[in-house]
Amino acid sequence: MGILDKLQTFIILFAVGLGLILGQVNVIEQYAENLITPFLLLMLYGLFLTIPLQQLNRAFSNIKFLGSSTIINFIWTPTIAWGLGSVFLYDYPALWIGFIMLMVTPCTDWYLAFTGIAKGNVSLSTSVLPINLILQVVLLPVYLLIFAGTIESIPMSTLIESIVIVLVIPFILAHLTRFLLRKKSNLNNKIILFFGNAQIFFLSLAIMAMFASQGSYLLENLEVIYILIIPVLSFFVINYVVGRFVGRFLKFSYEDTVSLNMTIIARNSPVSLAIAVTAFPDQPLIALALVIGPLIELPVLAIVSQALLFTRKKSKNKDYPI
Repeated sequence: MGILDKLQTFIILFAVGLGLILGQVNVIEQYAENLITPFLLLMLYGLFLTIPLQQLNRAFSNIKFLGSSTIINFIWTPTIAWGLGSVFLYDYPALWIGFIMLMVTPCTDWYLAFTGIAKGNVSLSTSVLPINLILQVVLLPVYLLIFAGTIESIPMSTLIESIVIVLVIPFILAHLTRFLLRKKSNLNNKIILFFGNAQIFFLSLAIMAMFASQGSYLLENLEVIYILIIPVLSFFVINYVVGRFVGRFLKFSYEDTVSLNMTIIARNSPVSLAIAVTAFPDQPLIALALVIGPLIELPVLAIVSQALLFTRKKSKNKDYPI
């Protein structure tokens, strides 16, 4: 686990705090909103650049793992996210939408680090990463229309425009870059390495700009942290149990069970955050839910990795993890 992965929570917290401080300056508060989307575009460009889609065929070498993780991530998880929201966030529609957007997008980066910490099958987790990325980009607008559309009206034109601006454009640019530089391996590797390491900084700059632009409003609604903790933790606990059960039912090895657990627990808020700030500019609580989520998630992933290691020590047969 690299130094940036270890410091990710603190970097995000620092960005939140600095954004709130800068937001007290009227000029900064007035223009900070214009910086959110550009920083998110750079972050997503880096994300798409670091994921080589030519490795898609590797995911299909283990159909049992791919099938179970896909069903849990894209059928079970959206359903349970909507259900938890209906129980805990019914009176807070903006937070409910933000919660759903957070939970329906599987993580495409730091879950690999925690998979490694828990001695899981990192190569297997990496193989399904492109599938998770493509499906979440394609299905996120569908989930918004199906689930969030029952909570609040979402204009189709606004949603399509947001998808094109913050997902389609950086996706095309990233893979166009890979294509143009395919014969220049040294330059290609340097660019990928730079944007791979810079993703957290671009994300933090976007978060800082968001909190600077909405600082006064968000300071008046800090109680949302307490409102979100229960449904977010409930989601992690439920999916942890589901991952353990499915891994045991399908007779996965310990390493593959760890990979399944991390794949279905970790979420990818940057993708949802990019959509939220463009599709719902007048609903800052939606974006706030997507920022608070990772602050809860990272400590949870650390605890889950240690819990999995503990079960490994207790289990006498690694092919049937307890």
